[in-house]
Order: sequence, then structure tokens, then C-alpha cells
Amino acid sequence: MLELNSQTHAAMNRKLITSLAHSATEVLEAQRLRYKVYTEEMAANIPGAGVEIDRDIFDKYCVHVLVRESDSAKVVGTYRILSPGQAQKIGGYYSQGEFDLTRLLHLSDRLVEVGRFCVHREYRDGATLSQLWGGLAQYIQQHGYEYLIGCATIGIADGGHVAASIYRKLSRLYAAPIEYSVFPRNPLPLQALNQFLDVPIPQQIKGYLRLGAYICGEPGWDPEFNTANLLMMLPVSRIGSRYAKHFLKHPSGKHPVNP
Repeated sequence: MLELNSQTHAAMNRKLITSLAHSATEVLEAQRLRYKVYTEEMAANIPGAGVEIDRDIFDKYCVHVLVRESDSAKVVGTYRILSPGQAQKIGGYYSQGEFDLTRLLHLSDRLVEVGRFCVHREYRDGATLSQLWGGLAQYIQQHGYEYLIGCATIGIADGGHVAASIYRKLSRLYAAPIEYSVFPRNPLPLQALNQFLDVPIPQQIKGYLRLGAYICGEPGWDPEFNTANLLMMLPVSRIGSRYAKHFLKHPSGKHPVNP
């Protein structure tokens, strides 16, 4: 069974610890945080959301990564990982419902998907993001996967103008090679939107790009979650030495295990 390195970071006198969910109760903690972020903050229209959890059929096939605030043990960040073998069992990757992944499927035996990435509003800082990315990097390294995909989400409460502007701002610099292009099944109507707003780049997208990820195509519109989604792809070979050293190796040179 995989265990993640336990690296702690201080932010506003907090310590954060990364681990995997090892029980249904721990998965439920992640699902409750997802509900808080997606439904309460982003006004997602999640079926069955009256139970105040976000869950779907992919959850039982995924590894769930948790970031906790050590003093309170509260889960403040989470995402889930779908391996190639598990994707085959359920019939495909989650993002195949959002995008045509035909040009990526020849990589599927080496392709892992990350999803449901979210952080509690009060913990959206570099320390929490570092914990999340570090856990993901360790998982990829330990299993030998070569490619990562995931949907980066942008809220569209403004009608989609911010999402369109972010895509225009980034696509010329970070577009994937044509052989890795994907196509949204429900495209965001870019031509009907203002694409020239001066907008900040969301931290999740910044994190992908810093590691060396591509943007694989135009954003899709997800009416259920009230978001625009960008399909990001990270070839592990593109992770720069600076980030590989930071995420994959503890500063002491050892790899302590979080029980």
C-alpha cells in the first residue's frame, strides 16, 4: 500500500500533513470538503447534494489524497487519483465525459488522472498547494506513471468572460502539441465572450504550468458544476529539476513515511 512522505509546512502558525484516505470515513471527509467548495462556494448543481457531500461513481475506484491541519485534524485540501487500471475497470477516465481524449488514449497504460482538486477557502496558500502537489508527485514516482491529466476548473458566475480571458492569455504560451489536442464535448462559447479582461491566473492552473503542463485545448462548459474546465496534461519528463527535487525528496535526503 502506498504511503506519502510526511512533509510539514508552517503557514500562519499552521502545520499541514499529507496522507491517503484508508477508510470510508476518511473518504467521506474529502467528500464533505468537496461539497463545501463546489456547492456552497461555486453553486454547483450536484445531484443528491442535500446530504452535503459530493460523491460520484468514480470515487470507489480512486485513491484519495488528504491534507490535514495537524492541530485540528481537519481536512483542508483533497483530490483523487484514478490509475490506468482502475480507469479500465470503470470504463474510462472521468474527463472523457468532458472531452474527446482520442489523441491521448494510446498513452492510457501510462496515464493517471487527478480530479476533484479543492482546498478550503481559509487554506488557499502556497503551503497547502505544495502539500497537494508533493503528494501527487510522490504517487506518480512510486508507480512509474509517465503522464498526468486533470481538469483545471474556473468559475463562471460572471458568464464565462474570466475563463475565456484566462484561456486566451495562456493558450499561446502553453498549448499542447497538436498530437495531444483534446476537444470539449460542450465548448465554452469563446466568440460570444469578452476574452480581453486582465485577470489573475488561478493557483491550480499556475501549479500545473510551473511543473511543465500543457493546456490541451479550448475550455469546456460543465453546467452541473457551473465551471469552465481546461484539460491539462503533464508529461513527467517535463517536470523541471527544481520542482522534482522539491516534491520528490525530503530536504533531509530521506523519505519519511506518514503512517
